[in-house]
Amino acid sequence: MSPEETFQKLNLTLPDAPKPMGVYKPFLIVGNIAYVSGHGTLKPDGKLIIGRIGADMDIEAGKQAARQVGLAILATLKDNLPSLDHIDRVIKVLGMVNATSDFEKHPYVINGCSELFAEIWGQEKGVGVRSAVGMRTLPDNIPVEIEAQFLLKS
Repeated sequence: MSPEETFQKLNLTLPDAPKPMGVYKPFLIVGNIAYVSGHGTLKPDGKLIIGRIGADMDIEAGKQAARQVGLAILATLKDNLPSLDHIDRVIKVLGMVNATSDFEKHPYVINGCSELFAEIWGQEKGVGVRSAVGMRTLPDNIPVEIEAQFLLKS
């Protein structure tokens, strides 16, 4: 199945592609690489998931928040490309986790997004290099922010 067919089969509900909240582009193509700027936990109703992992929510809620960020990234991709089939592979994911100072499972949280991308593009092309780091705060007290880079098909 193609990535677009897989997306349709999964029957995912996407939020609207988020609009910039500052002076930046949410999506940019340079050569054959698509860069997606940091996305937050935008839900289909336009509201954000908020809270700090380890204080306001547990690790599983954090992982679900990261999946929601992945859906927001998919919304931006679908808003800027003819289809998800134009993406050859995930190159890199950078996940930032708003968590308490004693929280140590940042990679597990970001798996929420990484697992979604693996569902869409498969294990070989849907999994790229990745960093998952903790932050003292994130904008609007969101639990997760993620940026990503994708290789486009020639």
